Amino acid sequence: MTQPSPTPSLDVVAIGNAIVDVLSPADDAFIATEGMTKGSMQLMFSPAEADALYAKMGPGREASGGSAANTVAGIAALGGRTGFIGQVADDQLGEVFAHDIRAAGVRFDTPVRAGEPTTGRCLIFVTPDGQRTMNTFLGAGQFLPEAALDRQVIADSAILYLEGYLWDPEEPRAAMRAAIDVARGAGRKVAFTLSDVFCISRHGGDFRALIGEGLIDILFANENELTALARTDDFEGAVASVARQVPTLVVTRGEYGALAIQGGERIEVGAEPIDRLVDTTGAGDLFAAGFLHGQASGRDLRGSLRLGAICAAEVIGHYGARPEVDLKALAAEKLD
Repeated sequence: MTQPSPTPSLDVVAIGNAIVDVLSPADDAFIATEGMTKGSMQLMFSPAEADALYAKMGPGREASGGSAANTVAGIAALGGRTGFIGQVADDQLGEVFAHDIRAAGVRFDTPVRAGEPTTGRCLIFVTPDGQRTMNTFLGAGQFLPEAALDRQVIADSAILYLEGYLWDPEEPRAAMRAAIDVARGAGRKVAFTLSDVFCISRHGGDFRALIGEGLIDILFANENELTALARTDDFEGAVASVARQVPTLVVTRGEYGALAIQGGERIEVGAEPIDRLVDTTGAGDLFAAGFLHGQASGRDLRGSLRLGAICAAEVIGHYGARPEVDLKALAAEKLD
């Protein structure tokens, strides 16, 4: 049995998709022609499908991504101690991902997977209004086995953070269930992000069961995800229903800010002002980074929400889902 250290060695360890994002501008007509749902995510199930769509992309840029990976990279940029568990293939994109996340200050020791499929990629089309439409080929990440878990790292992390996107494939779903058992056995907190309405449509029953069994301590959702989870169009009703089931509920509301309910206390904050909306890719991921770092470093609920809003505002001002300024300095300037 894994024995946790008395004091956590990491603030947050995350399990998620190890993906390299490819971002390119597109107009609404292209989104419609390709049958995509604007502002959402859809899975691609074969390398051929990914290659065909990639061939239709205009000039773009590559940046390491993956929802939970973006979050721990953001926490590291704020000065937090983080780790990431996710699987890449033994290929060029895998080397890019591993280099980028380690360079961000995140512990990443998951062994690479030999052979096919390739490292995961997400083809992201950004429309002029800053909305991102994602098409994800999970690649090697969808075969993350339970055996790849570093149980000691999980037991020694204050918070285990899981992304709903990775719940779809069978192997990583089993790995995340095992990780929850390790974290809870060590007396650590478990945070979960619903990720997308798409994930809830496929696995809402599982998510509701995790919450109902008391396995989730911190739940992240946006408005649409929350109402889908609660199976109601009444936003406030969804908030009330879900908040009764989790110790901490965090709901992002885009330009209207965010709210959190913890221990019966409800706090709302507005969105941070921005000069220009460029790309919403990673907004929720970086919000989670700010909030989790705030909680791990002893900030109160309002301070944690504000830090989340500050991080989200930074990332939507440029392409890509990783911060491009000194987040630690930015937070100090805005909060202190």
